[in-house]
Amino acid sequence: MQDETERAEPETDAAQAAEQSEAGGEDRAAAPDGTERESSAAEAEDADGPEAAEAEEFAEDEEVEGGDAALKEQLLRALADAENARRRAKKDVEDARNYAISRFAQDLLGVADNLGRAMDNIPADKRESDDAVKAIAEGIEMTAREFETALARHGITKLDPLGEKFDYNLHQALFETAETDQPDGTVVQVFQTGYRIGDRLLREAMVGVAKGGTQPAADDEAETGAEAEAETGSDGADAPADETS
Repeated sequence: MQDETERAEPETDAAQAAEQSEAGGEDRAAAPDGTERESSAAEAEDADGPEAAEAEEFAEDEEVEGGDAALKEQLLRALADAENARRRAKKDVEDARNYAISRFAQDLLGVADNLGRAMDNIPADKRESDDAVKAIAEGIEMTAREFETALARHGITKLDPLGEKFDYNLHQALFETAETDQPDGTVVQVFQTGYRIGDRLLREAMVGVAKGGTQPAADDEAETGAEAEAETGSDGADAPADETS
């Protein structure tokens, strides 16, 4: 009995050792699997981490670039506005320098008109026969010339369009006359001279204009050419008729 008991005990110990070894094997087998799972999760996290970081950096770069573009556009607009303001200021300064005396010049034009009227009212025969009248006339002429020179020094020029083509931008027609041999639209009489300051009209010239007179030279040449062509055409038409006959 003792022998059987002793034999049973070793078998029981062997069974327990086998069970323990199997349990240890299972634990050891489970351990690598768990490690693999943890390592794979870590690798997954490591794999996702750089992509997410790159995406965030790309988004940040896009925001920075968008902000830079907006700032650049605002800067360009500010520079354009500053340049336009500078040009307007420069033009205003030039206009002020060139045309600031316009009203003052208009007031002085009456003086020029009176000097011209004084010269026109001096009889020509008196200027030749009377030394005093001649001296007065010469003084008025000198004053008028000096006055016109002073006006020209400040950019004011005189418009005396006698014999020129009528220009509605510079002249004001008071009447039209057909009793003249001048071409149609020609200024035949000046009642009041005009003045211009720089590129601006200071005062229109009041004039009389020819109407219904001879046609301008260009029209005459056109008509002459048309008549010549008509004559040539008639001669060419008659020539075949003569040959046929």
